[in-house]
Amino acid sequence: MKLLTFRYRTATLAGVLEGDLVYPLPWPDVRAAATAGDEAIAEAASAAQPLPLNTLTVLAPVLQPGKIIAVGLNYRDHCLEQNLQPPDFPTIFAKLPSSVNHPGAEIRWDPVLTQQVDYEAELAVIIGRRARRVPRKQAYDYIFGYTCLNDVTARDLQRRDKQWVRGKSLDTFCPMGPVVVTREQMPDPHGLAIRAYVNGELRQESNTDQLIHDVPALVAYCSAAFTLEPGDVITTGTPGGVGVFRDPPVFLAPGDEVVVEIEQIGRLVNRVGPYLT
Repeated sequence: MKLLTFRYRTATLAGVLEGDLVYPLPWPDVRAAATAGDEAIAEAASAAQPLPLNTLTVLAPVLQPGKIIAVGLNYRDHCLEQNLQPPDFPTIFAKLPSSVNHPGAEIRWDPVLTQQVDYEAELAVIIGRRARRVPRKQAYDYIFGYTCLNDVTARDLQRRDKQWVRGKSLDTFCPMGPVVVTREQMPDPHGLAIRAYVNGELRQESNTDQLIHDVPALVAYCSAAFTLEPGDVITTGTPGGVGVFRDPPVFLAPGDEVVVEIEQIGRLVNRVGPYLT
């Protein structure tokens, strides 16, 4: 199944996407639907009256995730462009949930705060069950599905702070969606083409089989330290081709269009809006 969260008139609901039709579900977002489980979702969808997709406003699939756990330096080509050795263990950090942004919404920032904003195309994992100390071989049992995510980053803040939370967590800096592809539909998230475009120009092109620490390893590593809850997001890292490591470096500016595209999932499109003043 493909699920999304949408606004229709005054209601915000999860839904099952089939072609150009959305079957509304009786839950407020994909996080709540994931908690209900696959059988309940299928039963509710079969009884629903479909709505045309083009009459809806698509939102981030998880509106208020409890945690957004991000992974740095997790593609071989991204390490190579920095002349770094692949890390032996995942490099994890947090993006604050208040940074979540919707498909089609604007990315915005205050130019007094940052002038070096970058894109990062990423595969994101949506947790479906409470997970604590999960063995790697059982990790898939705790995953609900997968979506596209843009780990927007203020590079100057990242450098200045010597850690990444602030530079990764500005409001609007976590566009996500538009759909979640369930684990049943896509049992293996590796071997997927992943790309980023800025104003139609291909900037990143790789494959999720280039992950240094794969999805089961990340679920096991994170859950060994802290409990994962339904709707939590693990975003798995970005491939090479980010703006800061191009020659010369290139950063986002108002009017730019950024597309994150992942095979079998879809395209996440956002524009950079006017500067905040």
